[in-house]
Amino acid sequence: MPSSPNSFSIKHWSEDDRPREKLIHKGKSSLSDAELLAILIGSGNREESAVELCKRILHTSENSLHKLAKTNLKQLQEFKGIGEAKAISIMAALELGNRRGAEPMEKLNKITSSKDVFSIMHPFIGDLDHEQFWVLMLNNSNKVIYKFPLSKGGITATMVDTRLVFKSALAQGATALILVHNHPSGTLQPSQADKTITQKIKKAGELLDIKVLDHIIVTEKTYFSFADESLL
Repeated sequence: MPSSPNSFSIKHWSEDDRPREKLIHKGKSSLSDAELLAILIGSGNREESAVELCKRILHTSENSLHKLAKTNLKQLQEFKGIGEAKAISIMAALELGNRRGAEPMEKLNKITSSKDVFSIMHPFIGDLDHEQFWVLMLNNSNKVIYKFPLSKGGITATMVDTRLVFKSALAQGATALILVHNHPSGTLQPSQADKTITQKIKKAGELLDIKVLDHIIVTEKTYFSFADESLL
């Protein structure tokens, strides 16, 4: 007996349509509620893919995550393909969402000077015995909305992926960037590689209207600012 289209396993779908691959390549915000739930449960049943099953689960809750969060363990297990482990995963994820919503919003760090950047980043990289390259992403009010380590080890043009910098910046809605890396040796002067990377990222940002405001070199006790030294 031929299988219906809905019974096809997700692994047979186009890569762009698979929830996990879609999240990796297009970002978490590109996924529907059903697709996010499908990632949690991993598989559906013989008649439905994980996504189709989750669409049906959501439909019974009027497509409301708030109403779904009120569903108990036994009710979830009434859906074919949802055992105790999958039901627990769904309930745990929804409870985390509730707790996140109840938390007070994190106070964003506003950058008014290079010293502010040093204060934020020194606890992360000031005492390291190896180099790390970080990117701080700012909004229109010069508040840090996201920061992440881009690379570890020696800083060279090949170690810093400009595409990854701006992919993240666009995903976060950043309007400006500050580059930061440390010199474990204590040397404050930027190397030629430091200067080259700064200009490379700055020029790329100009095409996307995302400004590079500064590049800070952090040592154990102090810092060097490209902006303060008019090197941008």
